[in-house]
Amino acid sequence: MRDITDQKITAVRAEAVLTTSYVAGTVLTQTRIYNQLLVLVNFTIGSLTSMEVRVEFSNDNSTFYQEVIDAANSLSQFTSSLGDRTFTATGNYRIAIPIADNFIRISVKGTGTVTDSLCTVDAVLART
Repeated sequence: MRDITDQKITAVRAEAVLTTSYVAGTVLTQTRIYNQLLVLVNFTIGSLTSMEVRVEFSNDNSTFYQEVIDAANSLSQFTSSLGDRTFTATGNYRIAIPIADNFIRISVKGTGTVTDSLCTVDAVLART
């Protein structure tokens, strides 16, 4: 087993009511020296139907590429889908993503009536 040699924790989004459009938090910079990202989401659903989290990557802090998630069928053919993650209940969520990019942008939005909803997002960057 290998210990983590370096770790950085960043507040991406302070606790706030969600909106029905994606809102980006603080862009993480100089992330290339790390190889792991943990997105920590603390979500209170309130009157919402759900919330969504989007993670995007860039090497120049100008052109961002949205994370995709692959699914394989029985023939080992892959279908890629945009990596918007949806949560439908109040909770604390952990999203683990390997990284090799220099800038990371994390955005969140709510679906439905935003009354009494809250969301906080933190990022843990680690080199293992």
